[in-house]
Amino acid sequence: MDIFMHKVAICDAFYYICIIISCYIRHIRYTEHYIPYMDQPLFSIITITFNAEKELVPTLDSVRQQTFQDFEHLIIDGASTDQTLSVARHEGVKSLRIVSEPDNGLYDAMNKGLHLAKGKYVIFLNAGDCFASPLVLDKYAEAAREDQPDIIYADTVIVDADRHILRPRHLSAPETLTRESFSHGMLICHQAFCVRKEIAPEYDLAYRFSADYDWTVKCIEATTPEKCRNLNTIAIHYLDDGMTEKNKRASLLERYEIMKKHYGLATALRRHLEFIPRAISRKFGK
Repeated sequence: MDIFMHKVAICDAFYYICIIISCYIRHIRYTEHYIPYMDQPLFSIITITFNAEKELVPTLDSVRQQTFQDFEHLIIDGASTDQTLSVARHEGVKSLRIVSEPDNGLYDAMNKGLHLAKGKYVIFLNAGDCFASPLVLDKYAEAAREDQPDIIYADTVIVDADRHILRPRHLSAPETLTRESFSHGMLICHQAFCVRKEIAPEYDLAYRFSADYDWTVKCIEATTPEKCRNLNTIAIHYLDDGMTEKNKRASLLERYEIMKKHYGLATALRRHLEFIPRAISRKFGK
């Protein structure tokens, strides 16, 4: 009987060891930490991916080519089923951290990135988007060291999948950034908007398409114009995403609701009436 109980105890112990090993393997499958920072890096670059094996390579290349190296790179992946994670491991920088698990959409993934970021400043650079040159982070870092601003921002151009420049962004970054600047729309592309992490709120998941507009307004409201620095340069090559007309309409409606929330009904109506000629001009290429 003692021998039997001894065997049972050994089997139970083996069973629990197998469970622990299985849980550990599951953990490292979804969370990979390559070289963790012992000290706080200046920047956390956060890239959101889902089945983005083709779009991700130029993004990783532009991060790896930066001459300024005091940063970490986080890839927050939505449990991709293609080769996205393999590409990230092969092409990523040494400071890369990868988290891959199901999420509740783009902005849920961005919130995960914010929570994990160790940097003093955060920059969102999504799959397909790139830094405009290897010196971009140098310019952000110089501004951060000189003035210690809360927000550092720049301009953006639109590129195609072959990285050819298609056009400037239809809105330009203001020389001086105030809360009222964004009553004219999202004047700064989200990817060119570098913000001190301590003032960055979570993204509002009530918005599916335009939570970045709401988020940037909240960031601006958390600081003053004196603490915002314009780099007066093109920092980002933004991939033309080919958003469907249906999604464009949904995004426009969300932006209207966000503008109304922050600036009032009259301003939201007036601005959106002003958008109509611009939209027609872009559509017909005039």
